[in-house]
Amino acid sequence: MTTVEVEIKGKRIVIETGEIAKQSDGAVVVRCGDTIVLATAVAAKKIKEGLDFFPLTIDYQEKAYSAGKIPGGFFKREGRPSEKEVLTSRLIDRPIRPLFPEGFYSETQGIVSVLSYGDENVSDTLGIIGMSAALMISDIPFAGPVAAVRVGRIDGSFIVNPDLFEMEKLDLNLVVAGTEDSVLMVEGEAVEVQEVTLLEAIDHAHSEIKRITAIQNDLRKIAGKDKRALTPPEFDEELRGRVKIHVLERMKDAVKIPGKQRRQETLDLILAETIGHFNTPEKDMTKEIANAFFELEKNLVRRMIIDEGVRTDGRRPDEIRQISAKVGILPRAHGSALFVRGETQSLAAVTLGTADDEQRIDSLEGESYKTFMLHYNFPPFSVGEVKPLRSPGRREIGHGALAEKSLRVVIPSKDIFPYTIRIVSDILESNGSSSMATVCGGTLALMDAGVPIKSPVAGIAMGLIQDGENNIVLTDILGLEDHLGDMDFKVTGTENGVTAFQLDVKTGGINTSIMKKALEQARQGRLFILDKIKEVISSPRENMSQHAPRIYRMQIKQEKIRDVIGTGGKVIRGIIEQTGVKIDIDDAGIINIASSDEDSAKKAMDIIQGIIAEAELNRIYLGKVKRIVDFGAFVEILPGTEGLLHISQIAERRIAKVTDELNEGDEVLVKVIEIDKMGRVRLSRKDAMREKEAKA
Repeated sequence: MTTVEVEIKGKRIVIETGEIAKQSDGAVVVRCGDTIVLATAVAAKKIKEGLDFFPLTIDYQEKAYSAGKIPGGFFKREGRPSEKEVLTSRLIDRPIRPLFPEGFYSETQGIVSVLSYGDENVSDTLGIIGMSAALMISDIPFAGPVAAVRVGRIDGSFIVNPDLFEMEKLDLNLVVAGTEDSVLMVEGEAVEVQEVTLLEAIDHAHSEIKRITAIQNDLRKIAGKDKRALTPPEFDEELRGRVKIHVLERMKDAVKIPGKQRRQETLDLILAETIGHFNTPEKDMTKEIANAFFELEKNLVRRMIIDEGVRTDGRRPDEIRQISAKVGILPRAHGSALFVRGETQSLAAVTLGTADDEQRIDSLEGESYKTFMLHYNFPPFSVGEVKPLRSPGRREIGHGALAEKSLRVVIPSKDIFPYTIRIVSDILESNGSSSMATVCGGTLALMDAGVPIKSPVAGIAMGLIQDGENNIVLTDILGLEDHLGDMDFKVTGTENGVTAFQLDVKTGGINTSIMKKALEQARQGRLFILDKIKEVISSPRENMSQHAPRIYRMQIKQEKIRDVIGTGGKVIRGIIEQTGVKIDIDDAGIINIASSDEDSAKKAMDIIQGIIAEAELNRIYLGKVKRIVDFGAFVEILPGTEGLLHISQIAERRIAKVTDELNEGDEVLVKVIEIDKMGRVRLSRKDAMREKEAKA
């Protein structure tokens, strides 16, 4: 077994190989404290016939035994991937994918398995490190190594790889991945931090990344296999030249067509004609012609931007597409908005619920509950395609998670707004940046629902065209610019700062100067969009939808909780059945009563007030005789509260026996004349009668 290690934040990160999973092309075990992950990489030796793309699959899986747990549910084994597993799979894939060489089309699979889960909170970053190390020592062509760390900030100081306890104190939380020379990926969220702080955090993380890539190079030298031979794709340059001459002038006009559908239809017609022109009965060159056509399109679009400063839809590099928005368009939703930017549309709907609607999360860290959820849907019609509807894929889960992070920081706490909040974003049309349209639509819908968010949030996607020393940053990218460009850089935030951040680089990485320029351009774009949002609705509505539940809050003493719940929940069920409301009680004695009918909620509150009410000195009650004893009677004046009516206080005259005046079950007016230090209550019937007669 071969081992290399480095110390990060006082803990050793150890990479081992040679003992486990030896039949894979590359396998490593990565340890940090009590956290252990196994990363394996395997690539098929033969390429599937006709394959002209790189089929890479990265899977991250958490074993319940790693945290000493047995999976919940009926089947006591791991099932479909959790949302965290899907998001972490994407997190590992994104910095790894750009570093495979062009022309490598072997089916490749990387699997990261969490074998032991500790409080270090590093299984995701260890997954990136492990996958890179497994590829480095394998025979699979790979231009690594890549490493990753999480960087946070507590009280103004940066901290690398914060543990689970430190995570609760962070106002900045980023995962940064990169090579020795540059940054490849950033993913994270923040509490309205400034752009300069993000750059400082990324630089801080990159200094640690360099140290981790160094030990991977050491491991490669000791235990690495020879890389398999890769035959680079051969192109018929003569055919490429003929295709260029045949289509160039028409393609120049076609790529300048503003509308996505019309532009693509025109390009498809030119391609079909070109294939028909060059193909012969003796030789089918469709694949070669299509490759030459797409390469020419890519170069043409990029040269337009670099040489002329003009994009395919006629915009300047820093120009944002036309924006429009509406709110309150769905009468039964509790809040709704349609946000349109160019050819991208997000229909966002907000639903307000109660504690019963919270999402229960059963993870390796333990059980938790989510009171804010955002779900993103990308139906095929949004891009004019025909596809079967399936459950949400990795892309939909990833885009939804980014938008949820973006808005989470402005969602009011449960103490202020005791609702469960769900946003659904349905993308009705897409041509770039639909996740950022979701953030804008979600903000509008939240304000339309009357949710008292701290500030509106907007998002924008940035792109990059690199040509040597020439770097053109693009604001509000189209789908075509995302596909043909070198970077996808999404930034969300309020007027006060950044709330979420996602960077993916498709080349070998970018430096700080490019990132600084992109952040400033994104800030200007974000402020412009926020102004557009405020023109539609400037602040949350004061009144919620008539269809939304109203939640009324009560605070009771903790010792009264059992009285409200009753034996086996009998009392609280009775209140719910009688009034039709929803009732939630926590251990601190806070009661939330939810109902869309105000009268029903008030009725439930009155019942609870009656249950928890306490006897007041000198107050008159209509009580019920519960028990009779020789020296008096015990009268219930409130649910669960009895007082002693002494025989001397029953009547003005002297009586021989209590039963001469009272029987069990009788209702009598009594006055509280004493409450002693132990809470015992003494009552007087004769005093109550005197007061009644005096008032009459």
